[in-house]
Amino acid sequence: MTILISAAFDSGNIRPTAIADTQVTLEIVRDRESDFYQWFHFRALGVRGRAVSYAIANAGGSAFPGGWENYRPCWSEDRVTWRRVADSHYADGVLRFTHEAKGDAVWFAYFAPYSMERHDDCVARIAARPGVGLASLGQTLDGREMDCLTLGDGPKQVWLYARQHPGESMAEWWMEGALEALTDAADPIARSLRHKATFHIVPNMNPDGSFRGHLRTNAVGVNLNREWHQPTADRSPEVLCVRNAMDASGVDFAMDVHGDEAIAAVFLAGFEGIPSLSERQSALYARYQDALVARTPDFQKAKGYGTTPKGRANLAMSTNQLAERFGCVAMTLEMPFKDNDDLPDAEFGWSPERSMRLGRDCLGALHDIIEEL
Repeated sequence: MTILISAAFDSGNIRPTAIADTQVTLEIVRDRESDFYQWFHFRALGVRGRAVSYAIANAGGSAFPGGWENYRPCWSEDRVTWRRVADSHYADGVLRFTHEAKGDAVWFAYFAPYSMERHDDCVARIAARPGVGLASLGQTLDGREMDCLTLGDGPKQVWLYARQHPGESMAEWWMEGALEALTDAADPIARSLRHKATFHIVPNMNPDGSFRGHLRTNAVGVNLNREWHQPTADRSPEVLCVRNAMDASGVDFAMDVHGDEAIAAVFLAGFEGIPSLSERQSALYARYQDALVARTPDFQKAKGYGTTPKGRANLAMSTNQLAERFGCVAMTLEMPFKDNDDLPDAEFGWSPERSMRLGRDCLGALHDIIEEL
């Protein structure tokens, strides 16, 4: 039986270039109107009991080629449980991996996908719970609604938003975990947070790119996390409508949830380089990091990005823009595509389940500092 490769589905991305018996050669497709690519998600059919070798031939030209070192693709036969391929290696610009499926079909992805169907189900489920509001802040270029969930009645204004870069699907798994925690009537931390703060939550900042199978951009090839200084309706309506809503509510605390291709750790990136940086902002950011370290061994402070000197921050990025614009505590949370090397899991690597649990832990850390905001 000839092996069939397909990616014509929600978040699908791959192009087969050669299939010879059990040798499959593939290419990742670039984001539309962009040079970015790295996300892949495809199905292989006709693979039952066959040790199939896959080669992604253009991996070396991707957005972050360092991300392929020590990386193992995710696979699933039921699209529910996603494990890591055991046999995978990167050399000479090609990612190669071998897998023998038990069933007729197997799905592979850069990280466990979070579909727009699951997004809709999660939003509907959370919106139906007591005390939760749902609104659209605007529409994307493909006509999708920018869903925003609100809950809580406290004076502190907290914004949580994720997946500006659509290929970073762990960010929306984090969101599902955070939303489930915040709406848990039996969770005392959630009850206290809802009393002390009003939460504005955008689970997916880039639904068009998510559905199209993009790594980093929206429907017209725009990196949304470089638009926050001057968003426009024709290039970045997603950012424009969210930033307008933030202007209306004010912001005391903001978290932008992402994934990092190369660094095998969970870490935070801050706003140290903004022109108006205050000692209060810096102290609260440090307090939050310490609180999260105390909450979970999956978080650490040793690995991460370098610190930008004061006055040199890129204000087109959301964390910097919000910290400068509102004088708030803002941060970017990064999770790995690979694994947490300090606490590795050979079977699953960094996973949806760990992402969701981290969402709950991040809320716990917020509770530890919220009185000081």
